[in-house]
Amino acid sequence: MKNMARLDRSTPFDVLGVRREFPVLARLVHGKPLAYLDNGASAQRPNAVIDAVDDYERHHHANIHRGVHTLSQEATALYEGARDRLVRFINARSRHEIIFVRGTTEAINLVAQSYARPLLEAGDEVLVTHLEHHANIVPWQILCAQTGAKLKVAPMDSRGEIHIEAVEALMSPRTRLFGCAHVSNALGTVLPVRRLIAAAKARGIATLVDGAQAVPHMAVDVQELGCDFYAFSGHKLFGPTGIGVLYGREALLERMPPWQGGGDMILAVSFDKTTYNSLPYKFEAGTPNISGAIGLGAAVDFMQSLDLAAARAHEHSLLEYATRTLGGIDGLRIIGTAADKASLVSFVVAGVHPHDLGTILDEDGIAVRTGHHCAMPVMEFFKVPATARASFAFYNTFGEIDRLAAGIERARALFA
Repeated sequence: MKNMARLDRSTPFDVLGVRREFPVLARLVHGKPLAYLDNGASAQRPNAVIDAVDDYERHHHANIHRGVHTLSQEATALYEGARDRLVRFINARSRHEIIFVRGTTEAINLVAQSYARPLLEAGDEVLVTHLEHHANIVPWQILCAQTGAKLKVAPMDSRGEIHIEAVEALMSPRTRLFGCAHVSNALGTVLPVRRLIAAAKARGIATLVDGAQAVPHMAVDVQELGCDFYAFSGHKLFGPTGIGVLYGREALLERMPPWQGGGDMILAVSFDKTTYNSLPYKFEAGTPNISGAIGLGAAVDFMQSLDLAAARAHEHSLLEYATRTLGGIDGLRIIGTAADKASLVSFVVAGVHPHDLGTILDEDGIAVRTGHHCAMPVMEFFKVPATARASFAFYNTFGEIDRLAAGIERARALFA
């Protein structure tokens, strides 16, 4: 613990102050202080998010867009206010470009079925990379089965990096869409998305970026990136589950048919014809996750209240410290050693199955993710059945990394 205090005081970021905003971080697990190192799966919520959702549920709940009474008007204002926060957060051109969805998975499926399915013909191609999450693989496989298109996969190297030349070599006149992660959830690799998007745009190829692992750790400006679609989830951004965002260029969204039909995505309905609502409501059928959107708006406000430059520097220091500390453990192999990484370390320990390791660490109050991380092709590439993954947020400490290393050493001794 002395090491934690020394290192935490050396950073300009007030880690201990921020930790007080996250009530779950004060709890005990098996009698030990919780060390929550599973932020890549789902980040914790600050008081500001919990309070915003609680206030809505206690004082303002009603259905939105449909009532003239006070509660409906208040709920609508809160929901649409959250959309305006997201516009500013990722620098979209207008609120018409922010579609509320259940999460990254639904956003990608929406693009696959509403944008790509009417466009693709037999022999056309969708291009992804080898390190994608299943959510950026399976929807395209379904689409290809529906249309006769082909799914092509750009390779990664032994460090878990994607090279622009390898991707460009697979871009052909039949490539209709290129989809890639901004940050790999399994390895932490930060992809060269600006160059990849530019290469696709030069060839007239539409682009989709899975930003689920990026928005918590770096500034995202969709106009500067130049992508056509960008998707992310609220629960990785310190917001609620069941809410996410699809950004799409307005010109494309205008041309796309609705993905789901029902209430609120219509202007007029008869048995002969339906007139669809304008953007963004054309893609938000039915009663949405109102409290989730409000909570996500509060999460964005909380993020922007922080010294984000200092927070990101702290996360980078955590990554460097974890890489150095875990890399010194006998029999531990880090999976994914890209030069540019987000604050995530995936690893295996000789003689200890990741699931056993995760169970032992939990006894010490340490939460990590174990398994294939919804990235089975990545595991196959590295010839491992699973990894343990420690993923850090700005509220994590160097002392928690020390505890992680001690827990790994304990597991090694148990299985020796």
